Amino acid sequence: MPTPPSRGDHLWLPFTPNRHFRQSPRVLVSAKGMYFTTQDGQQVLDGISSLWCVGAGHNRAPINEAIKQQLDTLDYATAFQFGNDRAFELADMIVNLAPGDLNRVFFCTSGSEAADTSLKMALAYHRACGQGQRTVFIGRERGYHGVGFGGMSVGGISGNRKAFGAAMLPRVDHMAFIHDPLHHAYIEAELPQFSQDLLNELEQRILPLHDAGNVAAIIVEPVAGSAGWYIPPQGYLQRLRQICDKHGILLIFDEVITGLGRLGTPFASDYFGVVPDMINFAKCVTNGVVPMGGVICREGLYQAVTEQGGPAHAIEFMHGYTYSGHPVACAAAVATLQLMAQEGLFARAAQMGPVLGRAMHQSLKGLPHVVGIRSLGLAAAVELSPSQQGAGLRGYEVFQECLRRGVLVRSAGDNLVFAPPFIVEREQVEHMVATLADVIAGLPA
Repeated sequence: MPTPPSRGDHLWLPFTPNRHFRQSPRVLVSAKGMYFTTQDGQQVLDGISSLWCVGAGHNRAPINEAIKQQLDTLDYATAFQFGNDRAFELADMIVNLAPGDLNRVFFCTSGSEAADTSLKMALAYHRACGQGQRTVFIGRERGYHGVGFGGMSVGGISGNRKAFGAAMLPRVDHMAFIHDPLHHAYIEAELPQFSQDLLNELEQRILPLHDAGNVAAIIVEPVAGSAGWYIPPQGYLQRLRQICDKHGILLIFDEVITGLGRLGTPFASDYFGVVPDMINFAKCVTNGVVPMGGVICREGLYQAVTEQGGPAHAIEFMHGYTYSGHPVACAAAVATLQLMAQEGLFARAAQMGPVLGRAMHQSLKGLPHVVGIRSLGLAAAVELSPSQQGAGLRGYEVFQECLRRGVLVRSAGDNLVFAPPFIVEREQVEHMVATLADVIAGLPA
């Protein structure tokens, strides 16, 4: 008889150095509250909400019960030509949280799908308005908008673009990044103030190059999360809104990370006081327990697309997913939003954010290899200088050593990021940061 394969031999992990992983697999088997348990029985403090998702903490009974009840009632229903009661209920709840007149919700199953959906909505809107020539999209350097070809095209993560550049959308440009490592290396709970206008290039070079009348939409993360929690300058998003209004360009906020509490508000749009034309959301909406994402758009956009004429039986927007508005995902999201409201978890994130930021700056500034620290809301990042052996190596080694000591921190290149669940306690914040500080202090020169 052949020897059974060892555990993990058949699994191809996403965004993971698989060859290195197979040498020492990291396997999680359970979670509760703020902690994971590994297959070896180790308790691991979840310092990153398990990839920004688990805002309410792990294994929450109200969410679990809602899922079980939904499975016994309506397990699945197509979203093509049908709605389901939980999707309508969830859409109402999300609209009640959304800013301004964003009051139409299109469901999908991930942030990647939300990004591609919002880009398609922009094209459909302009075509319905008789401006089908508007097909240019503008993103930002080091931005992340998922792994669909549309999202990667407007995204600015160099690794993604290097690997798949031959298949990107052709009519895309990118604005300059929002970080100045010389003057704004250390940012604690504030917005950096730049001496120059970072959007001058957009108005003076990018828009004239493409002709502003050909641009469909500009898409940005209000805070650049996946790149390593980079914070926008004062007035930046407000000015971006003004430029879009001036030229008839749609503004899309990718709030997959910042949406639903991370900054202590329903959306970063609320925190910064800027209403975009669309918001992409995912992650925290179901507490991460069932895949769910979506796009919230303005009423006028929806009306333009759906009332453009043609026979009444014709589909106006040729787009959708098998699992759009999945009833089980919607039930999980309804229960999650109810739980967050009952426990005041947005307000708790606002309360614990300064605790995390202060601890990061006090404990890490001045340590070897530390070149920057950034905190805003309930998330913070420390940036390390790259190793001579290659960029990202130091960050990866710190991630591994913190995990060995029972703390999960996210490595984004040489950025180490904490974004804990909103239920995190002060003592847990202090333990996370102290562990990270000790590991960084022990790095070789």
